[in-house]
Amino acid sequence: MADRRSSWLKGVLDLLVLSRLTDGESYGYEIAKALAEAGLGEIKGGTLYPVLNRLEEAGLVEAEFRAAERGPGRRYYRLTGPGRELLAAESDAWLDFHHAVRTMLSPGGTTP
Repeated sequence: MADRRSSWLKGVLDLLVLSRLTDGESYGYEIAKALAEAGLGEIKGGTLYPVLNRLEEAGLVEAEFRAAERGPGRRYYRLTGPGRELLAAESDAWLDFHHAVRTMLSPGGTTP
């Protein structure tokens, strides 16, 4: 099951990361922890940080490095205006897709 979840997650991870930033800025470990607590499994840094970099390069998130008093500094990410717009549009598209999949998986192909 974990392998299937991993492939399903690849298609929606960008959207989930953007969604996690709607309530304010966050850093990688905190984002990964929130996704795990939501039942999505462990998202390793080798998966998460390329997503964050891609979102930053696309102008959907902004990042700022902050030094810490103790321990290593952190890179904080926040959603941009274009990121919010894309999140709204893609969320609607994902929910439409989810509805279609649920319909097809239901007995008789009807909405549960």
